[in-house]
Amino acid sequence: MRFASLGSGSRGNATLVEAGATLVMVDCGFSCRETERRLDRLGRSARELTALLVTHEHGDHVRGVPALARKYGLPVWLTRGTRQMMRDNDLPDVRHCDGHLAFSIADLHVTPFTVPHDAREPCQFVFHDGARRLGMVTDTGRMTPHIVECLDRCDALLLECNHDAEMLAQGAYPAMLKQRVGGPLGHLSNAQAGELLARLDTSRLQHLVAAHLSDKNNRPALARAALADALCCQPHWVGIAGQDDGLGWREIV
Repeated sequence: MRFASLGSGSRGNATLVEAGATLVMVDCGFSCRETERRLDRLGRSARELTALLVTHEHGDHVRGVPALARKYGLPVWLTRGTRQMMRDNDLPDVRHCDGHLAFSIADLHVTPFTVPHDAREPCQFVFHDGARRLGMVTDTGRMTPHIVECLDRCDALLLECNHDAEMLAQGAYPAMLKQRVGGPLGHLSNAQAGELLARLDTSRLQHLVAAHLSDKNNRPALARAALADALCCQPHWVGIAGQDDGLGWREIV
């Protein structure tokens, strides 16, 4: 199994997960043309996609989903609440999922799990190919026991490090936006991400990637330092899924 990011941040998110002949994309917050360009950069085409999975209805995660799904006839897995809140929910092949029920897409076993975020019915995912587990969690306002349970003993983790709390507090965002981002239904700070990581059994961990970093309220070095401190590793071992250049393929062996 392997994974890559087309880009991660407030201006668009999309992640690829591949196992055997199965290639899925989690979220698509870029235009159809930009998504195709970024796929090409990773050596893949939208024609090779098996399915799209959606975490929640915010534009930076679903902006390109309907157009891409219609153009390539892709099945879209999402919760009923997420579909209801999408501005464009005209999808060619809808597969409703539940935040508590696992399902399979060809070679991939997918376990959705619920997260606290200001969306109708948000979820995140753990992928399993029969031997290895990839956990993904972004867009959650706080750590919960359920999240810890779901992410335990993963072989790879893509973990939200949205903001540095001090940068957010001193930054130019309006007070209400600061409260939303830093609140219990907002996004994980670097420190919160580190606290979550410290709670996990990471004995199998091969890859750790910080994702969904804020352009204005964070720096890659700060995210790396927070996760490295929690994992007791060197900061350079922590990968960054960037907004513009994403993340190249990471193999989970």
